[in-house]
Amino acid sequence: MAITDWPEGERPREKLLARGAAALSDAELLAIFLRTGVVGKSAVDLARELLTQFGGLTQLFAASEADFCAVHGMGQAKYAQLLAIREMSMRGLKEELQRGDALNSPRAVRDYLQLALGGRQQEVFLALFMDTQHRVIASEELFHGTLSQTSVYPREVVKRALAHNAAAVIFAHNHPSGVAEPSQSDQLLTDALKQALSLVDVRVLDHFIVAMGKPLSFAEKGLI
Repeated sequence: MAITDWPEGERPREKLLARGAAALSDAELLAIFLRTGVVGKSAVDLARELLTQFGGLTQLFAASEADFCAVHGMGQAKYAQLLAIREMSMRGLKEELQRGDALNSPRAVRDYLQLALGGRQQEVFLALFMDTQHRVIASEELFHGTLSQTSVYPREVVKRALAHNAAAVIFAHNHPSGVAEPSQSDQLLTDALKQALSLVDVRVLDHFIVAMGKPLSFAEKGLI
């Protein structure tokens, strides 16, 4: 049955306008993005199929063009729209972090990092450089690949912090395995970076591990 044949109150677009976006499921929100389904499947059916195939919205946002376009009914135009939505979301969150103290906006920090790193298939080490009022100056992906104390160079991190005239920094990296628990290597790396940056009066405020679910905070765990 086509969505236009559904009762008006159950159609995703009408439901959103009447009750707000929070009232919709992930599949219903994605269906509004898709606009139309394919032969034999409504937009909601297709949205559910996409979420099942990729494992959720986070993994869908991180999908490669080849994987996304391999799904029947998808193509480069839809993929471009998906990337545009992801980028707009990240820029909106970054603007929020640039306007005020990042420590007072833990939700925005987590949401930004989840969008930036969630679902990535290789490890990525990211830094949020901040001024004296903890407003974000810049976000940079500094290292890629297998991350350890030997592959993330404190000297390079210090150079980037000085280039931005940063007073503080929040680090984040992802665990493609999906497990957010910090390893001993993660702790050693954090300690090494904290020590190196202290020599140039740059504070390490937190280090997040992004995996499935809510990013894990070293600060909240008492690890920093």
